[in-house]
Amino acid sequence: MNDNHGQLSSVLEREEDKLLACVHCGLCLEACPTYLHTGDENDSPRGRIYLMRAVEEKRLDVGAKTFERHINRCLGCRACEQACPAGVQYGQLLEAARADLLQAKARRKLPARLLHLALNHIWLSPARLRFAFASSRLARDTKLVRLLLGTRLLARLWPRLNFALALLDSSAPSLDNGAIHGEGRERLRGRAPASAPQRVCETPASESQRALIFKGCVMDGLFARVNRATQRVLEANGYAVAAPRSQVCCGALHAHAGDLEGARQLARRNIEAFADTAGAPIITNAGGCGAMLCAYDHLLAGDPGYAAQAQAFSARVRDISQQLAATGIRPGAKIGDVTITYDASCHLLYGQHASVEPLQMLKAIPDLKLVPLEGSERCCGGAGVYNLMETALSEKVLGEKLDHIKATGATVVATGNPGCHMQIAAGARLLAGMHGLIVCHPVELLDESYRRAGFYHRDA
Repeated sequence: MNDNHGQLSSVLEREEDKLLACVHCGLCLEACPTYLHTGDENDSPRGRIYLMRAVEEKRLDVGAKTFERHINRCLGCRACEQACPAGVQYGQLLEAARADLLQAKARRKLPARLLHLALNHIWLSPARLRFAFASSRLARDTKLVRLLLGTRLLARLWPRLNFALALLDSSAPSLDNGAIHGEGRERLRGRAPASAPQRVCETPASESQRALIFKGCVMDGLFARVNRATQRVLEANGYAVAAPRSQVCCGALHAHAGDLEGARQLARRNIEAFADTAGAPIITNAGGCGAMLCAYDHLLAGDPGYAAQAQAFSARVRDISQQLAATGIRPGAKIGDVTITYDASCHLLYGQHASVEPLQMLKAIPDLKLVPLEGSERCCGGAGVYNLMETALSEKVLGEKLDHIKATGATVVATGNPGCHMQIAAGARLLAGMHGLIVCHPVELLDESYRRAGFYHRDA
């Protein structure tokens, strides 16, 4: 056996009490999407913790195929944490396990090698990342991506790339021009063109109602409209809003891939960008970003130069729904007779613990026809880039989600994370034939409600 335990061993030795807190009771099994689809104990949280303990106790080598396979097959949704009576912080242990796999230089397939290349050479460089997203938007908005998706040859020869293109295409706006139309196929439309930006009118803000928006890399690169809607909604509720220019990616992709040092680099830069003596709340609109920002205190706990700042930073992070629910949500106007359902982002639900707040934000829209979604709390199979790394298992998890969405009869799905948005929309198109399904962020619907209520006016 190789003496190759590195990062995982050191993390588990420092936090052995968290690891040993797992009593293998099995209550996590029914919460775990991968276990439910494979029936393999090693694909359950307690099974993976057993493998981690075997590595930490040097009964199993970190490079063992069994360890690598089952650790990488975890979605990282953290639903098990909610079910665990012992409070095991599984998400932190999972990231440590993947860090050790990365450090051990385990044999990686081409998609994994490309991921780490992108994380190291694009995501850590704001200029390169902006260029990458600008190029992606150009391909999306010129319909080049849609043209490629129309060729069946690509789907047969390279299905993984075909799904990646569908993810990109699904990030395009679904709401347009403020109209709901169609008989039997209600479609929400609701964005003003970029040439005529909307502003909030008659919404006084005070210094006590300041808010700083975390823009995020994917949100800013592909969903900037949601950031703009977030700002308008906050302003309509009396906030003075700003977005620090020097902020960078939250580091979630790095942490989930085991590159904890890359995540720490980004975390330090964000802490500096949001340094604010007044302690204004840091508002997020992406569940994955929010959960990562909330974890900065753990990520930098061993950094004497940033530990205290990280703890203060994480305490300021709020999802847009949490912030509005805490201070009161201004009601808007009706947006039409359309059936809407809500799917919870795993990291918004289990990382930021926002469960009822997104629904409260939607209920600020009068007479909204909101129907419950069975399994809303379960992962959709997106999980960052999991859908491109573990395609078969991701598709099984997504298929269950799409079946439940179809059963609601809803034509609009609201979800608070860009990865969930793209996963559901791409799957609806490629796997379920649900071409009329609209996927959007809850704040976009509230923004449309406010527009109809006359809270905004357009610049001349």
